[in-house]
Amino acid sequence: QVQLVESGGGLVQAGGSLRLACTASGRTFSNYAAGWFRQAPGKGREFVAAIRRSGGSTYVSDSVKGRFTIVRDNAKDTVYLQMNSLKPEDTAVYYCAAVSNCLTCRLEKEYTYWGQGTQVSVSS
Repeated sequence: QVQLVESGGGLVQAGGSLRLACTASGRTFSNYAAGWFRQAPGKGREFVAAIRRSGGSTYVSDSVKGRFTIVRDNAKDTVYLQMNSLKPEDTAVYYCAAVSNCLTCRLEKEYTYWGQGTQVSVSS
């Protein structure tokens, strides 16, 4: 079992930045790919970013490309989502997820473990 805990959410003005962290426990996190998803009010959960076990390959959705970056520090069992130039439409609950291996790493169904989520609110 892998337990995931997200942190770093909050309220920020449009154009601002936040850094989310996802810290894992229970297993060696370097053996897992990790992803970030988000769910806005009244909408389904959508892919945001993902990173493979080694950190050598990363993926971001078109809606956040150029603004969000995903990195991992396996020594700290943590994956980070750096969010810059935030927009009101980025407002959502952000979830961290992990899986031992993923094909596309972009689909919810590929992930085994999920965190409880952290709220990000961007005011205009």
